[in-house]
Amino acid sequence: MEWLWIAVATCMLTSCSVKGNDWWWEYEEGIRHYSKEALHKEFPEKTRPVTFKHPPFQCPDMSPSPSIPSSVEFVKAADIKVIAALGDSLTTAIGANATTVLGIPIEYRHVSWSIGGYGSFQDAITLANIIKLFNPNLVGAAPGKTVHGMQAHISETGFNLAVTGHNTFNLPGQTRHLIDTLRGYEGLNFEQDWKLLTILMGMNDICDYCKDKALFSVDNFIHYMTVSLEMLMNEVPRMIVNIVQILPMQTLREVQKPTPGCLLQRSFCSCLIEPEAKSPELRELVEVNLEFQKRLEELLHSDRFFRDNFAVVLQPFLKHADPPRLPNGKIDMTFFTHDCFHFTIKGHEELAKGLWNNMFQPEGGKLMVNSFSDPIGLICPPTEHPYIFTRPLSAKSGQPQLQSNAQSQAAVYLLISLLVGLGCLGL
Repeated sequence: MEWLWIAVATCMLTSCSVKGNDWWWEYEEGIRHYSKEALHKEFPEKTRPVTFKHPPFQCPDMSPSPSIPSSVEFVKAADIKVIAALGDSLTTAIGANATTVLGIPIEYRHVSWSIGGYGSFQDAITLANIIKLFNPNLVGAAPGKTVHGMQAHISETGFNLAVTGHNTFNLPGQTRHLIDTLRGYEGLNFEQDWKLLTILMGMNDICDYCKDKALFSVDNFIHYMTVSLEMLMNEVPRMIVNIVQILPMQTLREVQKPTPGCLLQRSFCSCLIEPEAKSPELRELVEVNLEFQKRLEELLHSDRFFRDNFAVVLQPFLKHADPPRLPNGKIDMTFFTHDCFHFTIKGHEELAKGLWNNMFQPEGGKLMVNSFSDPIGLICPPTEHPYIFTRPLSAKSGQPQLQSNAQSQAAVYLLISLLVGLGCLGL
């Protein structure tokens, strides 16, 4: 019941407040400016009615491989047995289905784009719910909600071990927590089961950059990302890791309305929101944002994290993404929570579709989302290559035909994806 969750969150803001938690401090600072009426004002357009249903999604081939694949290059969607996610508030899905500002501290993990397990695909489009269409016995999808700062059990989080407010220097700790959790979980075969992990991290580093330019430098971003990926590669067999490219964040400055809610945006990402337009501070932050993207590409467009039973793949669909806009050019606020910063379910679903599509497009042929104004169309795994694309172009090919001519194949799959997105192919 929504009112009960809001009551818990309100309690935490007062007598139960978590001391030393930067996120809670920022949230408290933001809502100090609210009137009582504004705190309780409801925004039904930002929530998803329980009666809402998506049309079904079907593909020609939704079967697993005849036997468990031994190579990371031949893993189909139905071969994935375990799903997991690491990151920050975008992955905890904070405020994603909140009806009021008081609901923002609620983490709607069960509808999170990369791992939410609420209902079925027709109830909420998440990466986990898409994969559940191929393998209904998928382990790890997040089944419930949590409140930021309160201890949560795996029965609520699933393998969504993201933490609201975390920076990239926290990623090795999240990674260790995940590895230990997977090792000790009775419902999976750690050695044999294929696991899919999605990581989106780094945007809080940009939000905090002006507070400590050394701590939140691009060098540290790459360092902690590398440490985390090496831990996974050395300790977890049969895993595919999606690293999602970070957003270009400057356009988030446009996500504002003349309401107290957007004051929270200033609290959560002051380094981005506070500088004046065309100021040296803003120009520097935009350059840092681009450098984060560039260095992540340099790290992952290699075979450094590619082995027979392990691969890390950069999924770049967000690299140039512009916020969703109305026909008049203004930001479509139904995609954003009351804090004008995080995504509602509507936004999470677009992220899920973009990620799924990238997984079945080869390096060099992965579609970028230019704008979320037009809904993303889901593609089916290509019949010629029904596997998740994992081989980097820089790796010497052990496969004939398809992978040995990766660049031309990339163009073919790019064309197929475009035709599907335009509704020209009935897949």
